[in-house]
Amino acid sequence: MTTDAGYRHGNTVRKNVSRRPPRVPAPGVPLRQRQNAPEFTAGIGRASRLWASLPRELAKAFRPHADAMTAEILREIQLAVPEYARPLEGPFGHTIVRSIQQAVRHCMDNLGNPAAPQEAWKGVFRHLGKVEFSEGRTLDQLQTAYRVGGRVAWRYVATVSQSLGLSTDFLCVGAEAIFAYVDEISALSLQGYAAAQKRAAGTRARQRRQLLELILADPPASPKAIARLAATAGWRLPDRVVAVALEPRADQHHREPPSLDSEVLMDLEGPQPCLLAAPELVAAGSLETALAGWRAAIGPEVKLGDAAVSLRWARRTVDLVRRGVIDAPPLVRATDHLATLWLLSDEFLVKELIQRCLAPLSGLTDKQRTRLGQTLLAWLQSSGTAPDMADRLGVHPQTVRYRMRQLEELFGERLNDPESRSDLEIALRAQALLG
Repeated sequence: MTTDAGYRHGNTVRKNVSRRPPRVPAPGVPLRQRQNAPEFTAGIGRASRLWASLPRELAKAFRPHADAMTAEILREIQLAVPEYARPLEGPFGHTIVRSIQQAVRHCMDNLGNPAAPQEAWKGVFRHLGKVEFSEGRTLDQLQTAYRVGGRVAWRYVATVSQSLGLSTDFLCVGAEAIFAYVDEISALSLQGYAAAQKRAAGTRARQRRQLLELILADPPASPKAIARLAATAGWRLPDRVVAVALEPRADQHHREPPSLDSEVLMDLEGPQPCLLAAPELVAAGSLETALAGWRAAIGPEVKLGDAAVSLRWARRTVDLVRRGVIDAPPLVRATDHLATLWLLSDEFLVKELIQRCLAPLSGLTDKQRTRLGQTLLAWLQSSGTAPDMADRLGVHPQTVRYRMRQLEELFGERLNDPESRSDLEIALRAQALLG
């Protein structure tokens, strides 16, 4: 059609002789169900182009109806959406009323005017999406309001058009423009909602990293400071926690961020990644899949104020696993290796103990030291009979008796002193662990 079909520019608008019913989408059908409806992110500007294709004098004809149309749209939206039925006071009410006014005004301004400004109304509806996020709602209510507003606007435009004697062609273009506009403002609000959601997620993530730092500080921060930041970050303070030390595995080059409960505090970006949560949230079974690609150790369960202690032993466990001292799967519990952790809690001191206690073996070859060391440990850990020790070592009892005579010559009375025997056993076990 041409833009002046059915119109006489500068004069009263005449009714087109065509009596065909308007070819428009059925009001009330959700956007996604309308045939060939664009996605919310598509078609920005299409409604304005449709309005601009109509004669400019129509703006003068419709502008006197703008306030009444705005009031009717607002009334119908409040009836259809309970969340918007409250008194329109304060920032919320101002935003809703301003948005409807802006929508009506924008359509009027675009009638026959392809040069009409576009940015102001876009900002309004992006902001409305942000408001919905800040109010803690999904976009469902807002999308419903847009559909209701579109139906009311179409109904109002159709009524006014009939009173002005406008053509069916105009009704077709007007209906198409109205529902294209609903799609466009929906897309803009979705953009605003997503931007607010992303910003909030970033802020929440920063707050939770700060909270994790406070809890793991040595000495720990005050309980009041931790409680305040926990409330801000939306984290429920548990009475007891466990820390999980993480380390990237060398054989895994692609690691997705673990999918964990929202109550698990995480730091995956720092030089020593870790997790912290209530014990029930980091059960080994639930972590194995989530931490694929990571070497991980679950620390002991402790009070919240001792979280740094749990993390210290978790990190020590990861270190010993990486070095091969502890032979364990990628996910291990520190409490399964308490004796080893205690024995190697200070490697400098334990090496001094090894050097002092096992000095009598220093003049032997490596092979001799290994054999006599294994025999001595079996002696200290058994009843001391040659057959028992032979079973432990997998050798002949006569071989054991020969080695025992060697050990008696090297260690003498220390083999009969309980304290010396205890030191010898610790030294031999630590030496075996350290390889």
